[in-house]
Amino acid sequence: MSDRTAESFAVRERLRQVTRAGGSVGLTLGMLAAYLPHRRARHKEADIDYRDAWVRAWAGAVLRVFRVRVDVVGSIPPRAGGRMVVSNHRSALDIGVVLSQFGGRMVSRHDIAGWPGLGAGAKLIGTVFVDRADAKSGMVTIRAMRRLLEEGDTVDVFPEGTTFAGDEVHEFHPGAFVAAVGARAPIVPVGLAYERGSGAAYVDETFGHHLARIAAAPPSRVVVAVGDPIPTEARRAKDVQAETRAKVTELVARARARSDGRA
Repeated sequence: MSDRTAESFAVRERLRQVTRAGGSVGLTLGMLAAYLPHRRARHKEADIDYRDAWVRAWAGAVLRVFRVRVDVVGSIPPRAGGRMVVSNHRSALDIGVVLSQFGGRMVSRHDIAGWPGLGAGAKLIGTVFVDRADAKSGMVTIRAMRRLLEEGDTVDVFPEGTTFAGDEVHEFHPGAFVAAVGARAPIVPVGLAYERGSGAAYVDETFGHHLARIAAAPPSRVVVAVGDPIPTEARRAKDVQAETRAKVTELVARARARSDGRA
């Protein structure tokens, strides 16, 4: 690659970064301004439905700004009371991918709450924050998840606790399953697989660098494989946890086969 070609490539990459980052911030602020005055607080079900519709629209719009196409394998069950969506975790994009399909409230790392712009938006849409290094925070989060599930909400969880490269599904943290069993809420298992070479994985870098790299990346595709709901009533949390991890592992393999053109 010549110096001139390399320079031209760098300019295009930087332009994508600026355009997508600015576009996503402007989009979020504009949609929040339209959403907040019309929140329905008098009837719980109406409030959940309205917020979920807004969250799905917002997340889908942000993914379009970043030129990420979502390909769904399987059927997304309609919300009929509280449910927990459990997925593997590979990228910051996972948040938008899951929210665009299921709506609901995301369980997220606690430090995001203090980030300018993003933290305020996350709070406004009801994100549940957890500090995994703090046992007290973990218990508070379990109670918060259980309450939301009992109220009929969707709670979205990445129980691996952090992001990993590759398709291996790592050990799940148990807290989410304690909450789901306590609320007797079904679990919807999900497997995500990004196109090979997409660079979506968030590993060994700062969050800022990760976002900048994604913003500069060419268009990409993510496959979302959705499984049948897993019942939790009258079951032990550790058994539900093991079954869910096995099912997510199976769904990741299905998503990878679809992504690679083998299914």
